[in-house]
Amino acid sequence: MHANLHPRSQVDEFRRLGYWTDETIDGLFRARVSERGDALAIVDPANRRDLVGSEPRRLSWRELGAEVTHLAARLLDNGVRRGDVIGVQLPNTIELAQVYLAAWTIGAVVSPLAMQYREHEIITMAGTARFDIMITSWRFMDRGPAQSVAAVAGQLPGVRRLIAFGDPQEAPDRADRPESIVHVSPAAAGSADIARVSEHRRTHPNDPNDCVTICWTSGTESLPKGVMRAHYDWLAFSWATVDAPRLTADDVLLNPFPMINMAGINGMLLPWLRTGAALVQHHPFDAKTFFAQIGGEGVTYTLAPPALMWTLLNNEDILSKIDLSRLTRVGSGSAPLQPAMVRGWQERLGIGVINFFGSNEGVGLLSSLEDFPDPETRARFFPRYGTPGVKWSSRASEWTELKLVDPLSGEVIDEPGLPGELCIRGPQLFARYVRGEELPDPFDEEGYLKTGDIFEIAGDGNQYLRYVDRAKDLIIRGGMNIAPAELEAMIIEHPAVLETAVIGDPDVVLGERVAAVVVLQPGASLTLGELVAFLRSYKIASYKLPERLHQVESLPRNPVGKVLKRDLRRRPEPESS
Repeated sequence: MHANLHPRSQVDEFRRLGYWTDETIDGLFRARVSERGDALAIVDPANRRDLVGSEPRRLSWRELGAEVTHLAARLLDNGVRRGDVIGVQLPNTIELAQVYLAAWTIGAVVSPLAMQYREHEIITMAGTARFDIMITSWRFMDRGPAQSVAAVAGQLPGVRRLIAFGDPQEAPDRADRPESIVHVSPAAAGSADIARVSEHRRTHPNDPNDCVTICWTSGTESLPKGVMRAHYDWLAFSWATVDAPRLTADDVLLNPFPMINMAGINGMLLPWLRTGAALVQHHPFDAKTFFAQIGGEGVTYTLAPPALMWTLLNNEDILSKIDLSRLTRVGSGSAPLQPAMVRGWQERLGIGVINFFGSNEGVGLLSSLEDFPDPETRARFFPRYGTPGVKWSSRASEWTELKLVDPLSGEVIDEPGLPGELCIRGPQLFARYVRGEELPDPFDEEGYLKTGDIFEIAGDGNQYLRYVDRAKDLIIRGGMNIAPAELEAMIIEHPAVLETAVIGDPDVVLGERVAAVVVLQPGASLTLGELVAFLRSYKIASYKLPERLHQVESLPRNPVGKVLKRDLRRRPEPESS
């Protein structure tokens, strides 16, 4: 159904250049099973019993390979065909990785769904991507996902089979367990399973241009879009997240993000398969469990949101109880990094923070320790690939083409300090959106992806890019453009502030006024006057200063942690304080 995503001319060109090869993701997995054998491959979340009702497990590569083959055979038993789309709603357990690997083994497409999604989102996405199969669990904490999906089966006309992991006895409502739900459990493959899967692969070989995932955009401003990606572009993209942290088979990776999009798949799953490292799963995010896993599992590399890292750096009590002795680097992103945080982790804790900027569509800018040894520079800037005379360590720099385009004139910007939309071209980009013919073309006439992100050229040799903000988030006050991200990076430095988001409140005279939304540290207080006085110390233009302050208990976020500014903008008429 979704084979041959990229046009033949592009395939031929990128293969000629060596960016794309015959590799497939399932091929990487089989290679690691063969090479790594009895080495530890994957570890369940420590709180698995609370999630799905069974004890956490640890599998070697050999054991994982046997269970993946068994599951692939069960999928074939249940009529899964090459090209079928499987909607998957599972937490970050071993089974989630096994479903991906088993589906790719037999040429099926995976569409991961966040655990927070309920019937409405599942119906919408299943209809949009035309799911053939749904795989979920009998239990997730106090919910019964399989029962919920079964209850709306009549609104999922294309779904031929509903498959559930776990013990049906663990379902929250034992009286409502439809017989139509197919139950599966992890087990090692027998000789018949091995033979069946091998024969299927022989007669239905995978193509690197096959669609392997339909991930969903964050939907921070509109309905999510289905991002279709192939082996080719995922595997090219994966080199960026292997090169920046310099991952090897000796690493232990801790994955705290839902393995449903760029952060979890390209930040953790694919580097794991590339290197043969050990992967420790975590879900949902819980700071105490997360820090315990870092010490208990000997984690050497993980990902963490900037707000958590800033909080930890400023909490000596928590720091004194955490074993960070093996942790050598941390990837962070999704929001601008505070230079003080990056500097503090490096100088006080001896741990380098890698600055990531990415998206499901394939945008990948990475400020590594090697290219940006100074922590403040690493926090503030990203590499401007293609700068004459500048060499970057990641192989992504060799194939990624960038340009900044003036949003109004459409002219390419080559001078520093002028904001423009980042446009990017390269082998890591996705092919298209599901039903893309009904959506605006995300690519320009030269094949560059129009990211919607505003950057400026910076650095003494114009070798850097500085993130300004999302184009749609810019505040226009009396004709002046204000970047919320710039203000957020300053406000978060205030000792009373735990988290912040800056938005534009409608104003009949100026168009918009700057409003700061803050989550305060426990026991702290803050007035608008105090915040403005603090920001004046940065010597910023007065028109950028907040004119309204909202204090909230928490910031609304989507399932992968991005702040939903659209929800903040829907707040009642704000009060200044």
